[in-house]
Amino acid sequence: MLARRFTIVCLLMGLFGMGFAILVAQAGRPARSWEMAGSCRPNCVNQFNR
Repeated sequence: MLARRFTIVCLLMGLFGMGFAILVAQAGRPARSWEMAGSCRPNCVNQFNR
């Protein structure tokens, strides 16, 4: 009974740890150029038309 609970707790902690690691890895990843182009404001399109 104790081993079963320990196993369940370990599996849940492993899943939580993997999810947290994925979130941390994505937050530290630099933005790609095509992602930055999608977040452009309307004024940055007109900066070349001066």
